[in-house]
Amino acid sequence: MKVELQNLTKIFPSRNKKENSEVIAVNNFTFEIPDGKLVGLLGPSGCGKSTTLYMISGLQKPTSGKIFFGDEDVTELTPENRGIGLVFQNYALYPHMTVKQNILFPLQNLKGEDKMDKETMLKRAYEAAKLVQIDELMDRKPSELSGGQQQRVAIARALVKMPRVLLLDEPLSNLDARLRLQTREEIRRIQRETGITTVFVTHDQEEAMSISDVIVVMKLGVVQQVGKPQEVYDNPTNLFVAKFLGTPPINVFDGEVKGGKLYLGESAVLDVPGVDDRAVYVGIRPEGFVPAEDGVLEANLSNVEVMGRDVSIVSTHSASLNPVVRSIVDADYKIDRASETVKLNLKPHKVFLFDKETEERIYFEVN
Repeated sequence: MKVELQNLTKIFPSRNKKENSEVIAVNNFTFEIPDGKLVGLLGPSGCGKSTTLYMISGLQKPTSGKIFFGDEDVTELTPENRGIGLVFQNYALYPHMTVKQNILFPLQNLKGEDKMDKETMLKRAYEAAKLVQIDELMDRKPSELSGGQQQRVAIARALVKMPRVLLLDEPLSNLDARLRLQTREEIRRIQRETGITTVFVTHDQEEAMSISDVIVVMKLGVVQQVGKPQEVYDNPTNLFVAKFLGTPPINVFDGEVKGGKLYLGESAVLDVPGVDDRAVYVGIRPEGFVPAEDGVLEANLSNVEVMGRDVSIVSTHSASLNPVVRSIVDADYKIDRASETVKLNLKPHKVFLFDKETEERIYFEVN
């Protein structure tokens, strides 16, 4: 089921009646979610991603704009008539019911033509439970389950109605690191097996990038960039997107372009043809450095962290806006820990320039 959002805006009234300052949670959001794809809404707290999800679900009504499921305008439809499955951050399971009863509950509330007999409902419930691999836990209560198992029950309950659209609101934030990794792999598997159009809300960029077909990066209710995860990472449209995506985060420097060359401090570190002379922000991905005896960038060496396959070089530089510069290099490079400095060359395709005022990307030709 294709989902189309047209100029979607949500404005909340001010809590302070004297000030009368409205809060724009989502601002003119236009986007088409392709049929059968998993889309990640990504951004920091307060960026409007959950509000967008709740407008798609029908739990919140947009101030303006339209929502279409396929060719059907669902903007005014109630949640129960939209054909959505919704999984909340806190699971929202009924504690006095068994797993089976929790999964059956949405089916038992169907009315009219959609009403099912008990045998059909049980068959559906067990199919949903098997899909999320909890069919052996059907007689347990939620309190007898782990966090990961409770999350699977919540997903099964959302899937049992065979929804047109599956909506997941930060579904992994209450799980520990290992369970989070395992459960996100399960969500990706379930989505692929069912082919249900899915919207996944998270503030964790690693989660969004690992399982999404497309990510939508948001800031203060405004869409910053839309694209395939790797494409957005490789080609951020502005400084916010560059800083938000990536672990470890991107290194940001104060730089200057003079005569087609990029300077960090007094050192010319890269040719940037076609860029006018100006002061710029410079973003360099951690993997964008190459140790070399005659490297163009000299930094003060603080530490070398061995991570097995890779080595993290921790250094400082006068032009850096980060407390430290972190460079991730292959473990084959032998770094002299006793040295006070380290010299590095740059990979041009891992270096991004941004306007000092607008923080928008400045493009240059990479040879």
